Amino acid sequence: MKFVENALGRHVPVEIEGRELIPYKGAFTDPISKMARRKYANPIPKSHPEWLTGESKLCKNLEDAVKRSGLSNGMTISFHHHLRNGDYVVNMVLNVCDKLGIKDLTIAPSALFPIHKPVIDYIRNGVVRNIHGSMNGPVGKFVSYGGLPGTAVLRTHGGRVRAIEDGDLKIDVAFIAAPCADDYGNANGVYGPSACGPLAYSYVDAMYADKVVIVTDNLVEYPCLPISIPSTHVDYVGIVDKIGDPEGIVSGTLRITRSPTRLYIANLAAKFIRESPYYKNNMSFQTGAGGISLAITKDLGEFMEQDGIKASFINGGITKFSVELFKRGLVRKLLDGQVFDPVAIKSFRDDLWHQETPMTMYANIHSKGCLVNRQDIGFLGATEVDLDFNVNVNTHSDGLLLHGIGGHTDVAAGAKLAMIVIPSYRKRIPVLRKRVTTVTTPGETIDVIVTELGIAINPLRKDLIEHFKNSKLPISSIEDIYSDVMKIVGGEPEEPKLKERIIALIEYRDGTIIDVVRQVEGQYN
Repeated sequence: MKFVENALGRHVPVEIEGRELIPYKGAFTDPISKMARRKYANPIPKSHPEWLTGESKLCKNLEDAVKRSGLSNGMTISFHHHLRNGDYVVNMVLNVCDKLGIKDLTIAPSALFPIHKPVIDYIRNGVVRNIHGSMNGPVGKFVSYGGLPGTAVLRTHGGRVRAIEDGDLKIDVAFIAAPCADDYGNANGVYGPSACGPLAYSYVDAMYADKVVIVTDNLVEYPCLPISIPSTHVDYVGIVDKIGDPEGIVSGTLRITRSPTRLYIANLAAKFIRESPYYKNNMSFQTGAGGISLAITKDLGEFMEQDGIKASFINGGITKFSVELFKRGLVRKLLDGQVFDPVAIKSFRDDLWHQETPMTMYANIHSKGCLVNRQDIGFLGATEVDLDFNVNVNTHSDGLLLHGIGGHTDVAAGAKLAMIVIPSYRKRIPVLRKRVTTVTTPGETIDVIVTELGIAINPLRKDLIEHFKNSKLPISSIEDIYSDVMKIVGGEPEEPKLKERIIALIEYRDGTIIDVVRQVEGQYN
């Protein structure tokens, strides 16, 4: 395998499993868009009046839908994750594939969660050969120890939709969990016992997959309104007892922090935003889903109310904290790719100025209207950050692949003020490192790092350094904060014990390879 050094000094392959790879060349240098390629398109479908052919899209059950889709060995299937850790559809579809003897599938979920642990069994028995998508929890850990036959590919939310639209990721059959649908395939996520809000992640799958199967537990009279996924892109409708548990949407990081240290970090970040040149009427921002980010949203709202500041929009992942700012008149519009709790689901259903944004509109670098490019402020988390402001959100310091990218890299590149809000260490393991284990988001797109030990402004942002030169906030160099962290934790942790085998590629949002993840020594347990 031939390796080259990319723009961040990371050694990445130029070819893997027959696929030519382009090394990362810089956050704002996009070699792929300069190749004069055209957008990929799916085959022209057959369309005849149902009354003439007698062929209905409605299937007897999920197995019937899989059979009618023509799914066979070696194909690629996709899923969305709006139900997050409450999703049942991934496991159900793979179970049907197992029963039918379908093997060597590549699955392309927008994300996997702990509830998808059964995927490990389907990898072991040959149903699944590869994964193109984020992995949170057990599946990622299993892949870390070399359990996946293929080489996984990790993409941002914007990078996934770019790959599909550009033809880098071809989907044979898309399975779309729909809380509400009619027998012709119109679907939404706002009604029914499994309501999850938008279906924005799956819109691109519906547009570009060769075959599209709506999977629903709530069949309603035609036409199903409102329409998130239109019948024009749907081939079949499969009925199941339950597509998921909406309680699983609120999981993991989606609760406001109670830690005094993390609340302090959140307050520091909100104060920094308040003093920044971007804090003004009609500003826009994106809130993260982590506990610190939720606390920032709360504090920032209080400052806005005190100062008479009103934002034009919040771009999200929308939570009840964002909805509260909207209801108080502090934010005029909510632009929504996914919702994170029942309050946000209700707002998405009922409020006119709370609108769904397909992922290509949200963060596709190759779209004509990338929403993240209109953002003023974005605050984000990390598993590690280094002295060059590079950020890791995929692996831990032990090399284990436990997290997806989400929109992290997209927001960092697009926002005028991209902030990382993190504790300087967790369980005596430093978050601020000399060199991150894995690069997910390049340092040139990160403007500020906020920790409990101080605030570091990227030296590339001389304008911000000048703006804050008289601030009373605890602004310091990243080197000084790093030195303080090392005194507390006693130095850098041991380097992870890794093998030569690459188990995952990390794509930058333009499709270039920013880093790789190597197999961890040991066995999965």
